[in-house]
Parts: sequence; structure tokens; C-alpha cells
Amino acid sequence: MLTPLEPGMHVRHPDRPDWGTGQVQSVIGNRVTVNFEHAGKLLINAAQVALDIVDDPR
Repeated sequence: MLTPLEPGMHVRHPDRPDWGTGQVQSVIGNRVTVNFEHAGKLLINAAQVALDIVDDPR
């Protein structure tokens, strides 16, 4: 079962570890806006990319 993403959650992009940890800003359908440490604010299509949820962002 997939955990639905919600604003405030911390995530990582599985194919872009250099982006660092990101915080979910908004979720509208499959469109997830994430503010990554080293890549800034990006729009991710959750239908194509399964973001990894980070329990402890430190």
C-alpha cells in the first residue's frame, strides 16, 4: 500500500540523490510540488516517480 503524500512530509527523489531531502509543499492529484535542499522548488509527476518518504530529515 502506498502512503499518500501530504504537505510538510519530507521526501527524496530516488533517481536524484544529489537534490537532497525535499519538503512537500502541495499535492494536487499526481502533481507534487517539492522544495529540495539543492535543487529548489520542483513539480514532480507522482504517476511517474515514486518519491521516497524520509522519516527523519536530519
